[in-house]
Amino acid sequence: MRFKNLIIPVAFATSMMFVSSCSRKVTRIDPNQQVDLSGNWNNTDARQVAEEMTGTILNATWLINHLSDHAGKKPVVIVGMVYNKSHEHIEAEIFTKEVERSFIQSEKVRLVQGGKKREEIRGERADQQTNSSTSSMKKFGLENGADYMLQGSINSIVDAINRKKVVYYQVNLELTNIQTNEVVWIGEKKIAKYVKN
Repeated sequence: MRFKNLIIPVAFATSMMFVSSCSRKVTRIDPNQQVDLSGNWNNTDARQVAEEMTGTILNATWLINHLSDHAGKKPVVIVGMVYNKSHEHIEAEIFTKEVERSFIQSEKVRLVQGGKKREEIRGERADQQTNSSTSSMKKFGLENGADYMLQGSINSIVDAINRKKVVYYQVNLELTNIQTNEVVWIGEKKIAKYVKN
């Protein structure tokens, strides 16, 4: 009888420990707060690298030369592909959006859409040719052509032993004059993270 009387309390205590170990607490934090849980590339890296690199781009001599050669007219820039060549899954679009945001906030260059978003806009313009009033439809052939294209890659190296590792990231960007194919700016940003488990 004693054994049966013990089973219920022990089973209850075990189930409560299991439930409490599975509970999760979520706390909202400031998106700008730096939090490194895994040592992997994160939103802080994307934001900091984008801000630093666009600051460097916008203070380089290519911009002074362009403004001088074009009577002070701001250059038109398009952000092309930034390839993820790292060891982990990185959504490169988060990084490129940070770069585009920094460009727009600087008000030193004009930014045009590229890739799939440009195609979507062109599709809308084509749809307007048959479905919008003549006075409101947008015409073909009036887009701002880009003067320069920014392209690049995110690379990484991992050095690990036992429960320690150093993750090294390097972001490379290049700005190219579309008319002449001349590379007018090259930049890189390095990040190293020491992770101990």
